[in-house]
Amino acid sequence: MRTPPPVPAWTELRSEEELTELLGGEPHPVVIEKVRPDLTDADLALLAASPFCVVATSDDEGNCDTSPRGGSPGFVHVVDRGRVAIPDRPGNRRGDSFRNILRNPHVGLLHLVPGSKEILRINGRARVLTDAPFFDLMAVKGQRPSLAMLVEIDESFRHCPQSLRRSGLWDPRP
Repeated sequence: MRTPPPVPAWTELRSEEELTELLGGEPHPVVIEKVRPDLTDADLALLAASPFCVVATSDDEGNCDTSPRGGSPGFVHVVDRGRVAIPDRPGNRRGDSFRNILRNPHVGLLHLVPGSKEILRINGRARVLTDAPFFDLMAVKGQRPSLAMLVEIDESFRHCPQSLRRSGLWDPRP
């Protein structure tokens, strides 16, 4: 991995203490307390409506990958309140996320619903499955997935929607 040379005119942040100060202090307790080890009823409703998620993984050396996943709303299968499964669908056959999970199980997921400001964030540990009883429930047009990412949830929470508001992502005006 190549490290770019420092640029003399740049000032780099070098400590968590300085970061906390620049952010205006510690986060409000509500921000910390919203983190849960499992899915709420509202989270389940968002997953049922979500046709899209972003999967973040990294290998054992810290090399990152972020991949989009999508399907019909509710394509992510809820195994139970502590586990979700994301089916693999035919694509480019790179398998970067799966390769990373085999080396480092930690994953991050962001689930979005078009037009909604709600964002569900899930962090956890994943395994790559080649079969499970719920594969039949993830079939599309009679085709069962050959792989699925099973994520055991460590933490889940609704992410602050400010980035969607600022970006105007769902605003149809150019």
